Amino acid sequence: MSSASLSVANLFDRSARAGMRAFLLVASRFALFALATCQTAGPKELPAIIVHPTSESRASLAQAVSAALNGAPVTLSPDALTKVSTLSIERVHRRDERGLPLQGRELRPSERFHLVRSNARCVLIHEGSPRRFVLENTACSPL
Repeated sequence: MSSASLSVANLFDRSARAGMRAFLLVASRFALFALATCQTAGPKELPAIIVHPTSESRASLAQAVSAALNGAPVTLSPDALTKVSTLSIERVHRRDERGLPLQGRELRPSERFHLVRSNARCVLIHEGSPRRFVLENTACSPL
């Protein structure tokens, strides 16, 4: 191979590498911009508590928890989610006529929920699942 053809090949190789570097630089900056945009574009969610609970807000909370548990009936404390933003629901232990548990020890964990304020709405989130419930007729305040 002649020295002229080697220098043309080297020039092409350097040009290709420079073009690839420029492409990678632009692509990485675009990716960083897109990532930053995604993080700031979503609604801000803050842990919250229910303020001024009413019978309607309590019913909305009970309906949301029941729906999250596939329609299981639930009994909630009147002050649920009014002091802390988390809620833990224990399973009811079925008992026999003597009052002894039918299945022995309950091995399943309790169901956990947390309340957030998102876009001026109270949203109950079922932890460990993607389920979210907007609580109608409910006022909440960020912690």
